[in-house]
Amino acid sequence: MTDLSRRQVLGAAGAAVAGACLLSGCVEPRATPQDDASAVAARGKGTRVAALTDVAVGAALAVDLDGHALLLTRPAEREVHLFSSICPHAGCKVAPAGGELDCPCHGSRFALADGAVLGGPAGSPLAEVPVTIQGADVVLAG
Repeated sequence: MTDLSRRQVLGAAGAAVAGACLLSGCVEPRATPQDDASAVAARGKGTRVAALTDVAVGAALAVDLDGHALLLTRPAEREVHLFSSICPHAGCKVAPAGGELDCPCHGSRFALADGAVLGGPAGSPLAEVPVTIQGADVVLAG
C-alpha cells in the first residue's frame, strides 16, 4: 500500500507542475502553417531559397530557411513553389514522397503544384510562400 500511495503522490505532483507550467505560459503555442509561411516571407524579397538545379522537375526538395522547414517544389521547368512543411491537420512535418507531399502522421497528401489536399484528413492546403526564379536561383518574391 505504501508504494501505491507514493505513486499517487508523485503522479499528482507531476500533474500539478505540468498544469502550472501550461497556465503560466512556459510552453510556447505550436506555430500554425500560416504563421510559419508569414515568418519566412518576412525575410524579404530576393532572399535565396535554393539553386534551381537543386530540385528536379516533377519533384520536391526539403529546405531550411532560418529554422523554418519548407518544401520547394518544381512541377514544371520554369515553375516553382515554396510551402511550409507544417501539416494543416495536426502540425506534423510533411515531406516529399513520390511526386507529391505526404504527411506521415495521419496520411494527408498534397499536390506539388499548389499544395492542395489530395487525400487524408487535412482540410486545407499547405501554406504557400511566394517565390520566383531569379537567374539560377529560387528566391522569395515578396
